[in-house]
Amino acid sequence: METTTTKPTELHRIVVELQQNEKEVARLHARRMKLVAEFCRRSEARRGLPEQIAMALSMTKHRAAATITAAEKLTAHMPKTFALLEKGSIPLTVAERVRDATSWLPDSKLAEVDSLLENTLEGRNPTQARRITTRTVAKVDQEGHADRAKGSRRGRQVRLRHGDAGTASLAVTSAPIEHALAAYANVDQLARRLKTADETRTLDQLRADTMLDLLMGKQFGGEVRTHCYLYLDATTYAGLNNRPAELAGHGLIPAWLAKEMCSGRNTVFQRIITEPQSGQVTELGEAKHSSTGNVTELVRVRDRECRRPGCTKPAKLTELELCEHHDGRTESAHIGTCAADHKLPAIRGWHHTLEADGSLTVTTPSGETYTSRPEPLHEPRSIQDDSSAGTDHQGHTYCRCA
Repeated sequence: METTTTKPTELHRIVVELQQNEKEVARLHARRMKLVAEFCRRSEARRGLPEQIAMALSMTKHRAAATITAAEKLTAHMPKTFALLEKGSIPLTVAERVRDATSWLPDSKLAEVDSLLENTLEGRNPTQARRITTRTVAKVDQEGHADRAKGSRRGRQVRLRHGDAGTASLAVTSAPIEHALAAYANVDQLARRLKTADETRTLDQLRADTMLDLLMGKQFGGEVRTHCYLYLDATTYAGLNNRPAELAGHGLIPAWLAKEMCSGRNTVFQRIITEPQSGQVTELGEAKHSSTGNVTELVRVRDRECRRPGCTKPAKLTELELCEHHDGRTESAHIGTCAADHKLPAIRGWHHTLEADGSLTVTTPSGETYTSRPEPLHEPRSIQDDSSAGTDHQGHTYCRCA
């Protein structure tokens, strides 16, 4: 069998084209920064800016806030670093590391750092750029750099990031370095004790399992419980099909995982009544162990996640909001929004309107409108489909709250 050898000149052409492509992308990112900075400068109120950018650019609120910070800092206070981005000499990731490493500096000292960095960033990857910037910042403000360590440690927090196929990442950010090292050493030591000859899990898996067991309180003989909404129909639970289930705030999970989650001794089952042809929740039946058929529970089960377009915080974290119907009525016009988005209608220029089909229309101070439509609990069904879909002729499906 003959093999084809690619000539070095052809490979070089591809590399050059990749580099040119990255330069074009960097220039577009610089253009976006200018527009974001201008939008923020012209806006009457600071509150609500991350939400507006998030919806306009289809990004998370956290990412939108970081984009605003980078845009304002680089365009206004670090023109030389921004010029490198505009020319395509550095990628956005490098510019963002410069932003992160200078976040605590007063504006009056940014110009000096900017000048010192001008000839050091090109050709550096993000990690190298962060280190160079940190050294430069320490040189410009040695005393402030020492105090920065205290401030950074005060910003420690735990973050949960949802992954795919029933997984997620849990991390402590800005942790005191000595505590993080000690915690890892403890988890590693406990995991290595479990790595016996008949243990099939890898050391990485054992460290992850050990850490989760510690966080859930299993070392004290108990276990932390949580309340979540897991949506699956009765036939899936009974093992008659393998349709995926939905975990609120996360997304689809495979049937085997849903059934495993349902096997807990504290599982509570609750019937949800849906409209078969739309899949929308219309009513809740009584829970097995408690009656939760009130407006708050109904809204949270129906909406599953915060209704602000683009927000994915799970329903159990949302607050009930009363908004206008499209025809001006407010009775029964309830939606679920997270604590942050719950405050938006109080800001001048923000307006929420609930349409007849349950769609929420959000109008921002800039006059843009975004629509959030409640996801159907299942695909539209006819009465003939009910026997195979896990519903009866009144459109009953099932929910599990754990």
